[in-house]
Amino acid sequence: MSMSNRARRMAEHHLRHRAEAELNLIPMIDILSVMVSFLLVYSTEVEVIQNTKGVEVPQSIAEAMPRQSVVVTITREDLFVQGERVATIAEVRGQQGEIVAPLRDALKRPLLVGQELAERDLAGREITIMGDKSLPYDVLKKVMATCTDADYGRISLAVLQKEKPVPPGALRPG
Repeated sequence: MSMSNRARRMAEHHLRHRAEAELNLIPMIDILSVMVSFLLVYSTEVEVIQNTKGVEVPQSIAEAMPRQSVVVTITREDLFVQGERVATIAEVRGQQGEIVAPLRDALKRPLLVGQELAERDLAGREITIMGDKSLPYDVLKKVMATCTDADYGRISLAVLQKEKPVPPGALRPG
């Protein structure tokens, strides 16, 4: 089957004017660098506290982001330091005095990388207590007193950020 003159001319025209496809790398590198810088900036705002299934954390409208620190987790039955079980809640409640000895011993060990601090830095050490919202106050008070006794000067309580309520007049069209 032969081609018509017009079809032959069109085929020759396409062969003569066929352009090589090029990939321009400069715009791709620009986009990649913007994406990398965006991911680096926003990856630092990740929560650093591990969550356990046995702890129902209370809610708050606080906006401060958590910092890397030693985490004491208090479930309904057990007390953990950095994920290691230290004591039961029954043992904590049964102890005489405000200091929980097993917790104090665990907190005196270096728990974070590079935690060997000078004596002057001891009061500035941070600890985060992640406790169940139904936790008895006497247990929380003993844990906080023990943290203070173990030279942790800055104690934070872990909470979930609650949405702020909308003011009554904010939704009215202007």
